[in-house]
Amino acid sequence: MQRVRIGIDVGGTFTDIFLFDEVLGQLAVQKVPSTPQDPSQAIVDGALLILQENRVPVQDVVYFAHGSTVATNALIQHKGAKVGLITTSGFRDLLEIGRQVRPHLYDLQVDKPEPLVGRDLRLEVRERTSYDGRVLLPLAQEDVLAAVARLKRDGVEAVAICYLHGYRNPDHEQQTKAIVQKEMPGVYLSVSYEVLPEFREFERLNTTVVNAYLGPGMSRYLHNLAAKLQDAGICCKPYITQSNGGIISLESAAQNTARTVLSGPSGGVMGASYVCNQAGFQDLITFDMGGTSTDVSLVNKGQAMMTTQRELGGYPVKTPMIDVHSIGAGGGSIGWVDLGGLLKVGPQSAGADPGPACYNRGGQEATVTDANVVIGALNPEYLLGGRMKIDAKLAREAVHRLALKLDLDDVAAAQGMLSVVVANMVRAVRVISVQRGYDPRRYVLVSFGGAGPLHSGWLTRELNMQRTLVPQRPGLLCAFGLLVTDVRSDFLQTRITQTHNADLHQIGDVYAQLERQAHEWLDRESIPPERRLFHRSVDMRYVGQNYELSVPLPSEAFDQHSMDTVLREFYRTHDQTYGYAVEGEPTELVTFRVEALSVVQKVPSLSHLEAGPKPPKQAHLEDRQVYLDGGWTRTPVYDRAHLLPSNVINGPAVIEQMDATTLLLPGQRGTVDRFMNILVEDSLVQ
Repeated sequence: MQRVRIGIDVGGTFTDIFLFDEVLGQLAVQKVPSTPQDPSQAIVDGALLILQENRVPVQDVVYFAHGSTVATNALIQHKGAKVGLITTSGFRDLLEIGRQVRPHLYDLQVDKPEPLVGRDLRLEVRERTSYDGRVLLPLAQEDVLAAVARLKRDGVEAVAICYLHGYRNPDHEQQTKAIVQKEMPGVYLSVSYEVLPEFREFERLNTTVVNAYLGPGMSRYLHNLAAKLQDAGICCKPYITQSNGGIISLESAAQNTARTVLSGPSGGVMGASYVCNQAGFQDLITFDMGGTSTDVSLVNKGQAMMTTQRELGGYPVKTPMIDVHSIGAGGGSIGWVDLGGLLKVGPQSAGADPGPACYNRGGQEATVTDANVVIGALNPEYLLGGRMKIDAKLAREAVHRLALKLDLDDVAAAQGMLSVVVANMVRAVRVISVQRGYDPRRYVLVSFGGAGPLHSGWLTRELNMQRTLVPQRPGLLCAFGLLVTDVRSDFLQTRITQTHNADLHQIGDVYAQLERQAHEWLDRESIPPERRLFHRSVDMRYVGQNYELSVPLPSEAFDQHSMDTVLREFYRTHDQTYGYAVEGEPTELVTFRVEALSVVQKVPSLSHLEAGPKPPKQAHLEDRQVYLDGGWTRTPVYDRAHLLPSNVINGPAVIEQMDATTLLLPGQRGTVDRFMNILVEDSLVQ
């Protein structure tokens, strides 16, 4: 009997599948077109295809995990459920009032995103709890019954419950939940003390509403996927990635769907961290460029940088997540001319259907992929190792139509598109590095995604970064990341406490309570006690500040030594982030956190090949004219499948493989390491 593990990443254009045979230690890969109308179909079809190709019976699958953009797309495209909100009297308009932040101060035409709950479905009830949890006004249950009757009559699919200071004392929310469950059996419930037991009313309310908005559709998708896998004979427990980089069961994800809004990008960060750790690098900037978007993130000393809040589609979502910055720049991004006559690229995308013009599926507008065909960087006849035929003539015609609007020749228009999209990506990298206090020149750029290695040479040169690592399977790294990520969930509780008079025993009780919750969750995930790990942290700030910094804690009992360690780490982190720290100024502990982990079995070393000679003659396919540095250059093309460890490739060069194409610019040199990564160094970067 074989024991195989499958990781699947669902992208906007392709669904990527990675298979690992635990017995033979072998890896296999596959790509199939995504099915946006039903993402689960491509997942099951792809899994069955790769099993059939490798002659593996479905009953031999012992692990199955996938990353999905279903929640992200539903939020951005406003395709969620009809939601009703029950909240404290006087707070129904908080969803629209927000924090009165105006990011576009001088734009008189900017539109705020529509609230996810219409005002007529935001219902108030009499109740009030103090900031410290004291009940000031008991819950008026007759108000709750009236609100439930109204929501039931209006046919809502989900109910969000969020009361003022409900994180501190959830009793009123619990009572309301029980009433809704009795009066509206089967309705999707999102309750703030379960979704986000943390202070800041607007963010907690909005995250609770987002969870309700995504819940019914995401639950249907997850249950549909589980049923299809069961029908196909894949009977192991399926998982999905969360925004924090960990995996959870489909049942847990259905209960807290807000934690999956960054499910897709997080797998790539975890895969990049694993590959680079094997190769000896721990300070990374991950660069994932696919067909629709580009995602960048920073990994410092082997740890992915985390955040607890970000906006998606204009809606703030507050939940632990990897700090990924996304922009609308991918292979399918469309080039267009604005009213001022300037060339723009994206965020509009041709997507999977109809796709770039060269795919010959009806696309008419010039995309980044078409531009790369025109300059010769992409194979003019096929992609995916010959499985996808492309039409270079259609690419040239699409770029020509754009060039006419710009009064440029075709090649200049194509090169202009690539320059614009690279500039967009440079800004994205600076957001997660320079703006966070990190110098990108100290980091290795990890280039992956179907379009990443094609553009990373220009990107690193613009950023003055000296090294790029291209993994063995860059186009499938997100799927690979699902095979090496751990089961994980985060538990938190806000208790604002000044450090100078903190009750250490009370803090210990808070952590003990959080770890009890973590053990209960791990029990439901069927994780044995010997495989359980816990990491503690606390959000801290100076008294009077409005933003916190997360600081790790020792795992042992919380005592004065722990407090001294936390303070030293807070000063260091504050200096790193803001450029200064004032030791001795009053500080406070705000939100206490416990991360629960179960470490999964990792795949072994990714290469067993013998080293080859420096010249990669065995991999040379042909020479092709590529437009580089303002002129056409005769450029060798290599087949990556035939590269060996120690091979050295001097740019300019094109390296083709089934899942991606790598472009080395003049002055860049790629060396194949023993793990079959290509480490690119740039002699023109000082």
